[in-house]
Amino acid sequence: MEKKATGKIIAQNKKAWHEYFVEETYEAGIELFGTEVKSLRAGNVNLKDSYCSIDNGELFVRQMHVSPYEHGNIFNRDPLRPRKLLMHKREILKLFGLVAQKGYTLVPLQLYFKGSNVKVQVGLCRGKKLYDKRDAAAEKQASRDIDRQMKSKQYTD
Repeated sequence: MEKKATGKIIAQNKKAWHEYFVEETYEAGIELFGTEVKSLRAGNVNLKDSYCSIDNGELFVRQMHVSPYEHGNIFNRDPLRPRKLLMHKREILKLFGLVAQKGYTLVPLQLYFKGSNVKVQVGLCRGKKLYDKRDAAAEKQASRDIDRQMKSKQYTD
């Protein structure tokens, strides 16, 4: 169920791709206030240490830092407040079952605009061990070396 972001990407969680194996991705809406949306349009958001949790059948994103809007005065909210994600109940229950039984984690991968709405790409992730991270780095380096060799061969022919 791999879905690509279709609009302007606001922020990406590159650390999540390094720390986890992403099994599936889901698209969710997010409940925001007006000044938070204005701050997102300015790109003032950080997904680095954020995660998702399910409480009472509702999905929340936690530790997502949305900087206060500079012209927002009293209407600014707490930058680290939990924000509700909007998904169908059956999807939330499916994710809850997977997280509870198989030890998966829900991690926000990216934040983007789809039309005038803000969407969050949530990944169903499994943690990487240190040796997995080393293998991934070795594969990436090997791929770069191959590309470099292929490029040099094209110019010498």
